[in-house]
Amino acid sequence: MSEQHKVYKPKAISGFPEWLPEYRAVELAWLDKIRAVFESYGFCNIETPSVEEIDALSAKAGETEKEIYTLTRLQADDGESKEARLALHFDLTVPMARYVAQHFGQLVFPFKRYQMQKSWRGERPQKGRYREFYQCDIDVVNIDELPIHFDAELPAVLFEAYQALGIPPVEIHISNRKILIGYLQGLGVADTAPLTRALDKLDKIGADGVLKVLADEGVSADVAQKALAFVQIKTPDSSFADKVRALGVQNELMEQGITELQFVTDNLKHLHGDKNAGGGMVANLGIIRGLDYYTGTVLEARFKENATHWPKGAPSLSIGGGGRYDDLAGSFINQKLPGVGLSIGLTRLFGLLMDQGKIAAGSKSPADVLVVLPDEARRAEASDTARTLRSRGFKVEMYHRDAKIKNQMAYAEKKGIAHVWFPPFKDGQPHEVKNMTTGEQKPADAAVWTP
Repeated sequence: MSEQHKVYKPKAISGFPEWLPEYRAVELAWLDKIRAVFESYGFCNIETPSVEEIDALSAKAGETEKEIYTLTRLQADDGESKEARLALHFDLTVPMARYVAQHFGQLVFPFKRYQMQKSWRGERPQKGRYREFYQCDIDVVNIDELPIHFDAELPAVLFEAYQALGIPPVEIHISNRKILIGYLQGLGVADTAPLTRALDKLDKIGADGVLKVLADEGVSADVAQKALAFVQIKTPDSSFADKVRALGVQNELMEQGITELQFVTDNLKHLHGDKNAGGGMVANLGIIRGLDYYTGTVLEARFKENATHWPKGAPSLSIGGGGRYDDLAGSFINQKLPGVGLSIGLTRLFGLLMDQGKIAAGSKSPADVLVVLPDEARRAEASDTARTLRSRGFKVEMYHRDAKIKNQMAYAEKKGIAHVWFPPFKDGQPHEVKNMTTGEQKPADAAVWTP
């Protein structure tokens, strides 16, 4: 007896999601809808390699550097260095910055681009965090100076993209880093970094937790309380400015940030729109993100509170975000290239809604029509019928073998194929098509048939 074949039992790899066809179909539809919104605002698509040079990624990685996946060959050639030179990109922003620098002389500025690709991070998988994930990014980059109106345009694009997906209502929470930094400087804080890191944890550890962290950092109780009062300011419009000024702090940088954020919120009033559509915009001074590179507008997209039944903490989970940066490509080119960019965490969003049972499965097949195979002798006629239907734009599958008609019908039903086409079973008979939803069956001509 021959030695038994060894079977490797497949298992899921933690943090690397994969969906069944009926859910992958929904994900693909989402990508198409997001792409359509991005392009409707004039953003062009680029695609960069999955890998970048490690030096390029490290230049902007910060704390993310420890999560970078490097690439080496399993078996290197003789004399080939074993040191990794390439790594999988951990976001789409660094590749975009490198791309802009590399193709600077060939691009038209302001450069409006979108990317919809996967990224990879070697972090601990948990709810809402994956090691492999889709991101859908938009950025506007310009030379020397970028008009503030783009800070209002991009949140509108983001909001419209979420609406196109038909998901529970989303709110865009917006702030401006200049207001926070100027406010803290006005309080006499020289090194603002420890305070901003602590304040950034407000949603996770609560007000008492933030006060404890600040106390441990040696921040006085008075400054801690005033800082906490600042990040708890939320308004649906530009009235945040009055609340900030009422705290009694004066600072030029703070006032500059207030002016910028007022412009953005005033130009996003339309997001409140029809109340039945849900969602909207919130000036939320507790939004603190991208401490290493965002310099002005910052925002996060979150599910609207009380919009639907969510487990504790789900509405505060960021499902997208971004902000303005002064010079993202400075590591790659001797040009000042300010920009503003936003990202939809597609896999995080999709996975969260999957976990909550809020994504209805799509079809198991993209086919519009299943062409029945009456018998092997009529395969050529069945194939001709399928080709005619495809030439007219229909997606058509032909049954793969001669089988009982009830088995072919059951196959179409299992895959959710809406129509079954019956070529003639005998000479002189007409073609017929059956609507699998209504059960109606009638003669049809492949050259002119419409559902």
